[in-house]
Amino acid sequence: MYSNISFHSSDGLRLYARDYAGSGGEARLPVICIHGLTRNSADFEDVAPWIASQGRRVLAVDVRGRGNSEYDKNPDRYHPMVYANDVAKLAHDLGIARAVFIGTSMGGIITMTLCLRHSSLIAAAVLNDVGPTLSTRGLQRIASYAGRGGELTTWAEAADYMAGINRPAFPDNSDDEWQRWARRAFAETENGKLRPRYDANIALPIRNQKLKADSFAARMAFRRLARKRPTLLIRGALSDLIEPEQAAAMRAAAPNMLYAEVPGVGHAPMLSEPAAQDALRAFLAQVD
Repeated sequence: MYSNISFHSSDGLRLYARDYAGSGGEARLPVICIHGLTRNSADFEDVAPWIASQGRRVLAVDVRGRGNSEYDKNPDRYHPMVYANDVAKLAHDLGIARAVFIGTSMGGIITMTLCLRHSSLIAAAVLNDVGPTLSTRGLQRIASYAGRGGELTTWAEAADYMAGINRPAFPDNSDDEWQRWARRAFAETENGKLRPRYDANIALPIRNQKLKADSFAARMAFRRLARKRPTLLIRGALSDLIEPEQAAAMRAAAPNMLYAEVPGVGHAPMLSEPAAQDALRAFLAQVD
């Protein structure tokens, strides 16, 4: 269903991406999917093949320090500008001059950051439950668990852990779905334990309050992104990171930005929900 890509960052880190080939037909702009803070490329395992079936190549990255990408020995490099340069390097290595970006949570921040230094790379963008101004309530919740998960013993424990930190945002998830979340989020160690598929140090910026709920740079990046190219904001109706106040401010700052709300879920929609896919289908149809 997908092939594995290994590439190197400009500072020599070995990084990873999933590559989903588009179905036959007229070639269209590829899609680059970027996950959230503690997640990885597996979060797109449902939506990526669905997009690929519409004729687009889809790349789902593992940001440095996550999934199959190498951990950085210098935690100071766990930073949106560094992440953005890594994504730009992947595109360059693959000969991709322009792409549609789908960024979930931190992935949306990376997409906005790309617009500051690599704006020509972004043909269109989907911001999944994220924006230039974030709710402190959501940031505090993420800081309460990011980087704090230790080793677990069984997959049942891992599923319970994922449910424990995500059930308020996904109240209708079944036990089987939490098992799927666990398999995406944890990996087996050599001693048979389960560990989160990310470096605990990725959480230092949010725990040390270096990630601000609001900044001039973030607002400038969003305006540059959303005012000059097709942009879609998808928001979970129960989201505590992009609440109605933040969504309204984004829509006022970028009147041409499209907007879709996914009922019954919070931060952040998996993009496999019917409302999300309806919005994505319509949006992608407008982008060559």
